[in-house]
Amino acid sequence: MEDMGRVNAIIDKYANEPGSLTAVLQDIQAEYNYLPRESLIRISEKMELPLSRVLHVATFYKAFSLEPRGKHLITVCLGTACHVRGGPRIVDQIERSLNVRAGGTTADGLFTLETVNCVGACALGPMMIIDGQYHGQMVASQVDRVLKNYMETGEGTK
Repeated sequence: MEDMGRVNAIIDKYANEPGSLTAVLQDIQAEYNYLPRESLIRISEKMELPLSRVLHVATFYKAFSLEPRGKHLITVCLGTACHVRGGPRIVDQIERSLNVRAGGTTADGLFTLETVNCVGACALGPMMIIDGQYHGQMVASQVDRVLKNYMETGEGTK
């Protein structure tokens, strides 16, 4: 269970700001890498919002997760441009290399793999994004090299 003192501090930081629910959820997710159930209940209580409203916002935005995520978030674009340029092959290679399915987290908790419909960088597709760092014009043969850098150093190349 997470530290409720930390959750309370995050909520208190936005106490006088109307419409701050999304900001509170973002900060809690940044702290724990997902939105723990106990945190959502505490938000509801302290912000005097129905739990259904908190859950609605938490489940509406794809950026939020109710399940624990890996230390590193891998996002692969499967929009039209990325798809025709090999996006599905990138996903297949990641799944094989990390033994994880799209939407899942590796057993060691290091990586979560997600797919999205578009990241708005069509000219650079296919796109693989790890922790906000864009890797454009990816080919399956480059995937392991990029992943290895995150496994060895804890971060990608800059």
